[in-house]
Amino acid sequence: MWSSEVTNMIITGIWETLYMTLVSTLVGYVIGLPMGIILTVSDKDGIKPNAVLYKILDVIANIVRSVPFIMLVLLIPFTRLVVGKSYGSTATIVPLVIAAAPYIARMVESSLKEVDAGVIEAARSMGASNFTIITKVMLVEARTSLLV
Repeated sequence: MWSSEVTNMIITGIWETLYMTLVSTLVGYVIGLPMGIILTVSDKDGIKPNAVLYKILDVIANIVRSVPFIMLVLLIPFTRLVVGKSYGSTATIVPLVIAAAPYIARMVESSLKEVDAGVIEAARSMGASNFTIITKVMLVEARTSLLV
């Protein structure tokens, strides 16, 4: 019943699943973290409001989050362009990243919006630049909710 062939297939399947999950999560964070920061900063209540930029990223995030499985099929030509084939564990990472990034961006946006406005205002009153407020205040204050 449990031949070495079955054991090897199970081990291979577990390895490929871990590979796809870890790589797509890491690359998704590389895309989603900046996207979430930009969504937070460019919001109407953000530290540098930009309605056009916010609306563009908001629409992209909402569309991709609404139809992630359709995106998997629509991205087959793009996946083939990037990876060279449209099947397999490496090729699966491309649509997984594109589907995961907006979810991560919304999570980051939500976490950063939980930061107390008084802390941001205190940093601003001490002369902190927007970059310093984002990196030294907002991301540090939201670290716990970003990691959990």
